Amino acid sequence: MIEMLSIDFMQRALVAALLVGTVAPMVGIFLVQRRLSLIGDGMGHVALAGVAIGLVTGSAPVLTALVAAVLAAVVIELLRTRGRTNGDVALAVIFYGGIAAGVVIISKSADGTPANLMKYLFGSILTTQRSDLYLFAALALVIAVTTWALRPRLFAVANDEEYARAVGIPVLPLNIVLAVLTATTVVVAMRVVGLLLISALMIVPNAASQLVARSFGGGLRWAIGFGLVSSVGGVALSYPLNTPSGGTIVLLAVGLFVVTAAVTGIMTRVGSRRHAEAETHAHEHGVECGHPTVTHGDHLDYLHDGHLHAAHEGHYDEHGDHDEGHHDPHGHQGTHGHPAPAGAPGSATPTTGDRR
Repeated sequence: MIEMLSIDFMQRALVAALLVGTVAPMVGIFLVQRRLSLIGDGMGHVALAGVAIGLVTGSAPVLTALVAAVLAAVVIELLRTRGRTNGDVALAVIFYGGIAAGVVIISKSADGTPANLMKYLFGSILTTQRSDLYLFAALALVIAVTTWALRPRLFAVANDEEYARAVGIPVLPLNIVLAVLTATTVVVAMRVVGLLLISALMIVPNAASQLVARSFGGGLRWAIGFGLVSSVGGVALSYPLNTPSGGTIVLLAVGLFVVTAAVTGIMTRVGSRRHAEAETHAHEHGVECGHPTVTHGDHLDYLHDGHLHAAHEGHYDEHGDHDEGHHDPHGHQGTHGHPAPAGAPGSATPTTGDRR
């Protein structure tokens, strides 16, 4: 590890991975909300055409890729909004047209070798130059600041476009902003993950975060965390393993998703055993319900038909039969669907995620 950090190109690679791992999930969370998880792939294909134009004309491929991707993003959003064709068809046309144009144009360039093409398609983070890093840092800063400043409005539009339009939120401009942010993120991640794999870094960390987060804000924080671990960890692993950085980053992201899904699945099954349903009853316990109360830790249990019931997060836990003694071996049995009355001793109001 110390040896890796002392190498100049690895320092640049890790900084680039840090930038991409931060901003890709920030944009991706809104794409997941809008069910546009594959739009990053479309932008990547168009960006390849921009790279090819840059190589043929001798211009900076990063800048020409940015221009091509941004233009395509705006065109797709306008086509989708105006209803001349649906979003899937518009995306498919740009998707295939972009990669075809890129392959044809890049073949006319002196730098259009298979190796050069592969580094753009699948990433070549170790070839990142210091000038590239400055440009990526500037673009990443724009993405992060814009996304953070507009996140309430972007979430409102992504969650319910019709409602956002009804309350006066400028839906079309915000959709165009999101499309441009997506295109810019694709270009920033071009050297790190590759144009064909960038969509995975925008989507997979958000898919993992949805398994553990309880709110939009929490989901965004978890997604950034997963993105950073995937990008920085993937670059760090690719050095000793001598594997492509882009593929290693995506495989690590997928691995984190699988582990998270397995752990949360196990926890859910264990929790369901500890919270097995007890017999249901229509009665709601409260201070004036007439049933005796028994102090149990920091709350009260209600004695009802020989059973001790405690209000807990929208249902009742059964703490055993009264005749068998008051015990609670963490084997709570819940009566779901019978919310405890607000203000009842020991009751808890169900929490919901902060959707703002």
